[in-house]
Amino acid sequence: MNLQLERIELREIELPLKSPFETSFGRTTRRRILIVRAFDKDGASGYGECVAGETPFFNHETIDTAWLITAKYVAPLLAAARVESASQVCQALSVIRENRMAKAGVEAAIWDLEAKKAQAPLWQHIEGTRDEITCGVSIGLQSSTEALVDKVSREVESGYQRIKIKIKPGKDVQLLEAIRKQFPAVTLSVDANSAYQIDTDTPLLKRLDDYNLLMVEQPLAPGDLVDHSKLQRELRTPICLDESIVCLANARHAHELGACRIINIKLGRVGGYSEAKAIQSFAREHDMPVWCGGMLEAGIGRAHNIAMSTLPGFTLPGDVSASARYWEEDIIEPPVTVSREGTIKAPTGHGIGYGVNEPRIEALTVRRETVHLTQ
Repeated sequence: MNLQLERIELREIELPLKSPFETSFGRTTRRRILIVRAFDKDGASGYGECVAGETPFFNHETIDTAWLITAKYVAPLLAAARVESASQVCQALSVIRENRMAKAGVEAAIWDLEAKKAQAPLWQHIEGTRDEITCGVSIGLQSSTEALVDKVSREVESGYQRIKIKIKPGKDVQLLEAIRKQFPAVTLSVDANSAYQIDTDTPLLKRLDDYNLLMVEQPLAPGDLVDHSKLQRELRTPICLDESIVCLANARHAHELGACRIINIKLGRVGGYSEAKAIQSFAREHDMPVWCGGMLEAGIGRAHNIAMSTLPGFTLPGDVSASARYWEEDIIEPPVTVSREGTIKAPTGHGIGYGVNEPRIEALTVRRETVHLTQ
């Protein structure tokens, strides 16, 4: 079965979050989301979601740069390469430096398209091995310690198997002290989103060892491996790298330097399934657990994260939580739900396995563009 790509459709939708999500680099109240739809000549289509943010604060990409790169460069390169399978997309787009979130949104749509044409669930099509995944939850910075503890309590009651809280200087040790006082046994991790510096903050970061954490995620600068290697030697707690790992080479270098013991794989950050699979394969060979990180995805991106989380090596609970945590109404049907045991069943339908609510997407659309790949 060969693909014959006919066009790429881009839509921007706007979705307000049920409550603000705050990290060390900003506060998000609504998401501008780029939805990518890839069409084959026979009329079949697949969906992807570009996870680039509204601002260039997580990395250099934004929804606006991703839109431009997709329309002006990704689509023409796919047309010129005459891509016939989803596995060829990564190589066809390799001449584009970085801009991985733009490439990942398109690649995901083509994987969904191919799985649908193969009449297979996407997670099986990409060689996933688990029909049920374990879920953690990511909690943003809150207005007070009491508000954070209350939110943790609600998520623990909901069954999530791992709690992750965001931290930054001035909001770190005291938060962990309060959580551990009420929840001494809960699986807990922290995510700093690069908020600390090795020269000034190592003594404070060493104090985190006292709280029996699963991991400390990305404490130092994005892209950095050398200082993370120095810091990991100072900590008993495993460092998990996020922003520093955007490709297989980064993962290999991190392992060689001892910069981390765990890797967070985000489909958009690494450029799509091909690179994600390469990283998880390397990590598995070197006994490094990996897990799926989140980027405040709507339902299409969430469905792709579920598929990726079924791959071997994804042994830690990821940030793939229920739709209702973020949205009053998602753009897929049914919405993603999490069991009382903190798990999600891999869907059995073809492709991403969830129905896309096209009338809702149409109602939410604020701009659109169609790029044809054939004459």
